[in-house]
Amino acid sequence: MTGKEADADRFRGPGAMDEHKAVLVDEVLAGLDPKADGLYIDATFGRGGHTARILETLGGEGRVLALDRDPEAVAAGRLRFASEMRLALVQAAFADLRQVVHDHAGGRPVAGVLFDLGVSSPQLDQAARGFSFAKDGPLDMRMDPARGEPVAAWLARAPVDEMREVIATLGEERFARRVAEAIAAARQRAPIERTRQLAEIVAGAVRTRDGKHPATRTFQALRIHVNDELGQLRRGLEAAAGLLAPHGRLAVIAFHSLEDRLVKDFLRRESSIDPVLAKLPVTPPHAVPRLRLVGARRKAGDAEVAANPRARSAVLRVAERVA
Repeated sequence: MTGKEADADRFRGPGAMDEHKAVLVDEVLAGLDPKADGLYIDATFGRGGHTARILETLGGEGRVLALDRDPEAVAAGRLRFASEMRLALVQAAFADLRQVVHDHAGGRPVAGVLFDLGVSSPQLDQAARGFSFAKDGPLDMRMDPARGEPVAAWLARAPVDEMREVIATLGEERFARRVAEAIAAARQRAPIERTRQLAEIVAGAVRTRDGKHPATRTFQALRIHVNDELGQLRRGLEAAAGLLAPHGRLAVIAFHSLEDRLVKDFLRRESSIDPVLAKLPVTPPHAVPRLRLVGARRKAGDAEVAANPRARSAVLRVAERVA
């Protein structure tokens, strides 16, 4: 489980304001450098912390188009921002970004896109969503409970080698083989349908880690897998880079190495010229990078981490669309 998850704040219902504390807000605003009349995309609305601050910087002509896969996040956001006419909030995934902009942006150029990755505090805090083993609940973990396959269904049918690959790759779990075999043995005795049930199975197969529950990496892997989080991120980043207007900014907050590595590689690739083509007297138009990096990666300062420990693992990277 990421720092974003492990230090989750409390959430008291769909009408709560910003119990999920947005991280690196000042750094995000500095990176996006919002223009008063610009259109900005918050591709991971959550509970609207970043959106609220972006709206504060905009004038009457500015707009925010926000997305979230989670219907509860969308419902909470529509309550919180019911009177905000500059915000459009849509239930959609990263992979739908291009279509959402086509349908809701009215042809306006996109001045900036923000991704704040990972699972939100309210999702973790509700046992019925099945994201966390801190409270017992159904083993689900879907960002959108109406779409896709819950973890329990996947564990009931997945071969041992497939489970091992997912847990090793997406959870970076070195005991992935033991975990997969333990799950396979346990499901022969009874269906694995509860979060605590799975956590106990994993704990029996993994050596105890100081300061971390043995099931942390397995839960991370299963959540990423059933939600296709890395695939969604790849498609979302590609769409965002293509949608940005000249000098538009892309800002991405990642909370674990898999996400951050994917983001870093994408930005590096999109901001670099092929070494072979770079040797030509004139760079062909198709080889000119779409993006340029804006500053170094940013992390939360000591004061923010002290006030909001979940910020400690957050990494922000920013790039700008080349004119």
